[in-house]
Amino acid sequence: MAVPTEDIDVVKNHRVIEWLKAELVSSVGGLFKAVIGGGEDLVTDCLARIITSTYLLGRRLGLSFSRMDYKVEQQLKASISSSHEIEEWYGDLSALAAYLEAKKR
Repeated sequence: MAVPTEDIDVVKNHRVIEWLKAELVSSVGGLFKAVIGGGEDLVTDCLARIITSTYLLGRRLGLSFSRMDYKVEQQLKASISSSHEIEEWYGDLSALAAYLEAKKR
């Protein structure tokens, strides 16, 4: 008896989710090592992998990229309005919000 395609897709999606979770953890570990002395290129590569893995994991969990972008923007706005320490000290949250807004244009 053949296995229904739907069952194969569910198993495949589950495997991909587990792989992406492992990739995310591995990338965070790589980032910690890179920060100690890996240089700017290695740090950038690790951060890019983390961002990419996060987007792909969200998609596999049923979220759209635009929904994730929206949530990031909402979190930035909330943190800015609540005077988050990083915003108060450096203005990084406003800078990121402005960068993401400029990318939309």
